[in-house]
Amino acid sequence: MRFDRRWIEAHIPHQGRMCLLDEVRAWDLASVECASRTHRAPDHPLRAHGRLGSACLLEYAAQAMAVHGALRFPADTAAAAAATGPVGMLASARSVDLLVAALDDIAGELLIRAERQHSDERGALYEFRISAAARLLAQGRVAVLFGAPPGRAR
Repeated sequence: MRFDRRWIEAHIPHQGRMCLLDEVRAWDLASVECASRTHRAPDHPLRAHGRLGSACLLEYAAQAMAVHGALRFPADTAAAAAATGPVGMLASARSVDLLVAALDDIAGELLIRAERQHSDERGALYEFRISAAARLLAQGRVAVLFGAPPGRAR
C-alpha cells in the first residue's frame, strides 16, 4: 500500500518544505521504502551555499524512519502521536558512506530504504540505503532514542 505526501505530513513532525518525502512505496514491520523528488527543488530548505550536500541524505533517512514508526504505531495525526507516543531523536550515525559530494546533479528520484535491526521502548537501530536509479548514494546505520514528547514527563 502506498501513502502520499499528505499522509506523511499528517503523521510525522516534519511539515511544509521540511517534509522531504513524497511517498511511501512499501513497508512491513521491519522496513520502509520511500521516494522523493524534493532534492531538485531550488528552494530546498537544507540547501546551503548554492548546493545540497550529500550529508543531507541523513535527514531523508531519518524521515523515512519516522514514517516507519508512524506506520508501526499508527495515530490519527502527528499531533495525536506527539501527545501520546514517544518522540524519536537521532542519537548517532555510524558506518555512513556518502558516495556523492552533492545531490544537485542527481536527476532521478531518490529511493530511501530503512530497515529496523533492533528496537525496544528506549530506541531503535536502523540500517539505511539511499539510491537514485541503480546508483547507491549513501548507506549506514542510525540509532534513534525515544523520549517523552515536549511538555510531558515520562
